[in-house]
Amino acid sequence: MESTAPSDMELLDAWRGGDVRAGDVLFRRYFAQLSRFFRNKADIGVEDLIQSTFLASVAGRDSFREASSFRTYLFAIARHTLYAHYRRQGREIDFVQTSVVDLGASPSGPLTRREEAAALLRALRAIPLEFQIVLELTYWEGMKGPEIAEVLAIPANTVRSRLARAREALRRALTDASRDPGLLRSTLADLDGWAESLRVELGTGDA
Repeated sequence: MESTAPSDMELLDAWRGGDVRAGDVLFRRYFAQLSRFFRNKADIGVEDLIQSTFLASVAGRDSFREASSFRTYLFAIARHTLYAHYRRQGREIDFVQTSVVDLGASPSGPLTRREEAAALLRALRAIPLEFQIVLELTYWEGMKGPEIAEVLAIPANTVRSRLARAREALRRALTDASRDPGLLRSTLADLDGWAESLRVELGTGDA
């Protein structure tokens, strides 16, 4: 008889109950996804941010509404953890207006060697952080509207307009930064395709 891998919730319950091995399995299951999330948005303390996210997922287990997936719950915590990280700088930040570049960070996430993809990554870091997150959740994590709404803590019917604004901001950032008209045309011609291709190229497939 084939053994069935424990679900995320089974592992979380076991971890909260003191099973260290269950915590290790859950950590490995989502480490790569959380690493990608933070590495493209923060330049220091990435490992601490990942650890804080996992610990908060355990501490907040009782408030988790199981109508959504554990992954969605985890990314919502990751977003809050990231924003708290930047707010500790001691100033008010509007993340719908402020980018990683504006915050003075130089994320350590890898840049691809392909020129179009590299330009796209730089542009992602130059748009407002909330827009960067919605685009990466869409293209890199394959999340749908209801999941994104939960991560961003916005109404589900707002996701489509938020995504449209994010795509437009990305197009503007690409245009403003481009010094090669041919490269700009090739990137903009298939912006969605280039964005999704980064999921594979940067190892952002499912864990």
